[in-house]
Amino acid sequence: MPIHGVAVTVPEPWGTTLQAAREEAGDPMAPAIPPHVTLLPPTAVEPDVMDAFVAHLEEVCGRARPFEMVLSGTGTFRPVSPVVFVQVSRGIVECERLEAAVRSGPVQRHLDFPYHPHVTIAHHLGDAALDGAFDGLAGFRARFEVASVELYHHDPDGVWRVVRSFPFGATRAGG
Repeated sequence: MPIHGVAVTVPEPWGTTLQAAREEAGDPMAPAIPPHVTLLPPTAVEPDVMDAFVAHLEEVCGRARPFEMVLSGTGTFRPVSPVVFVQVSRGIVECERLEAAVRSGPVQRHLDFPYHPHVTIAHHLGDAALDGAFDGLAGFRARFEVASVELYHHDPDGVWRVVRSFPFGATRAGG
């Protein structure tokens, strides 16, 4: 069954910076996963539900407004999960609303942990690599406008690729 996810993609030049940091940490998934803030984690989507899911994403994003996101510093889910991430320090509430709306449609997904918007930079690595990733991006900061979300597909080669972008329905004044 096809696997899909929905996310806010981190734009350039920050996407390249975060991708390189994940590669430097030794995360073998770095080349396959573009830097993003997950709204719907990898989820099996039945082909006969896909059209309804796309329509749902169009509706959710049509009602959404662009917002400012700030990524700042690092965090970790250790010891519960061996993950180091860049923190979302602005745009948390908007991500939480989008995540709840995306998961309220025809594709629903139980979460193993409470939703926490973040950008993973190291996952399932040893403590030294996780510590290095944590320290290496502790001073990282990025500010950008989020005006869309992307539907990703997990391709047979293991790479996550954007299938479609869903622009938000309104633009901010002056921008």
